[in-house]
Amino acid sequence: MDSLRIATFGFRSLPPREGSAGADKFALELYPRLVKKGCSVIAYNRLYRGQKIGCGQFENVQLKYFRTINKSGFDSLLHSLKATIHIIFFNTANIVHIHNGGNSVWALPLRLFGKKVFISQDGLDWKRDKWSWYGKLFLFLSSYITAKIPNGVIFDNIFSKTMFENKFKKKYDYIPYGSEVSSVEYCENVFLNLDVKPQEYLLFVGRFIPDKGLHYLIGAFEKTFTEKKLVLVGGSPNPSSYELEIKSTRDPRIVFPGYIYGDDSILLMKHAYAYIQPSDVEGLSPVILTVMGLGTPIICSDIQENIFAVGDTALTFKRGDWQDLAAKLSYALENPEGIAQLATRALVRSKEKFSWDSAVEQHLNIFSQEQL
Repeated sequence: MDSLRIATFGFRSLPPREGSAGADKFALELYPRLVKKGCSVIAYNRLYRGQKIGCGQFENVQLKYFRTINKSGFDSLLHSLKATIHIIFFNTANIVHIHNGGNSVWALPLRLFGKKVFISQDGLDWKRDKWSWYGKLFLFLSSYITAKIPNGVIFDNIFSKTMFENKFKKKYDYIPYGSEVSSVEYCENVFLNLDVKPQEYLLFVGRFIPDKGLHYLIGAFEKTFTEKKLVLVGGSPNPSSYELEIKSTRDPRIVFPGYIYGDDSILLMKHAYAYIQPSDVEGLSPVILTVMGLGTPIICSDIQENIFAVGDTALTFKRGDWQDLAAKLSYALENPEGIAQLATRALVRSKEKFSWDSAVEQHLNIFSQEQL
């Protein structure tokens, strides 16, 4: 197989920086591994107001930076346009891997200039409450482009894949994320900085957007009797009234440290009493898979994507029901041995079903197909 020249865009930043989310975690794990397999990869990072250009490489992945605006949705489209133009005029790749079906509009010019184009679709984006009505309409309409124009579409969950196949009468690929986590040396600084102790806090990591269900989690935790803290890591990529509402809680046990990445994030996940994922909408959550791979207990909503990941190895609550979540929080706090047993089973499940090495090989097989 000849060396593949791959360009990729649609995520925010490699390595992740403030505002990053699941797609950035995906990029972090996938592209350095593809380079180790002999591919050349150029990743197009977004720069927002006030951000500076970073290094030119990350683990031998070439990095290119383009500035964009701080308007949700439009930031991705503008940046993806710039990346598309650069790929075409400077011939930086023969294979283009695009994140998010909302960017599929750029598949057409890329294909017209002879590029093989693949879209990674992580869910049904037009169902996410974070988008305005016109955003949802655009994402719904762009699903028709996603389904028809690229050389291939790769789903991280079988539910979205099945929906697309039934709707568009066409077969697509499914590749789940991996769950492996590199060992991290223990350092107490992250805990000292947040004024928490290992096993004495519950944790959430992600964006502060309605889809993630943080309003359920805060409401449930406020009604829960415990001296443990609730650490909510992250924020909104484009600050909103929702984030302000979330942060208006007066419960002193709730901690908002902002964005935390790298080893500190892994340490927080590993040493949490439990990780909580209250989402209304998800693809296949890379955070849940990471937490499973670390052997940390999980409490999550019962949406089908979460159940697909955790199986019967987590405590689940009814989607959107903060009272049921409160009941599960109380149960978890009263039954440390029971949730520890679930976490052990989740670790075994993660090793059996979710491998980054397997994901890399499957992406290579799809990218290297001669005719699509």
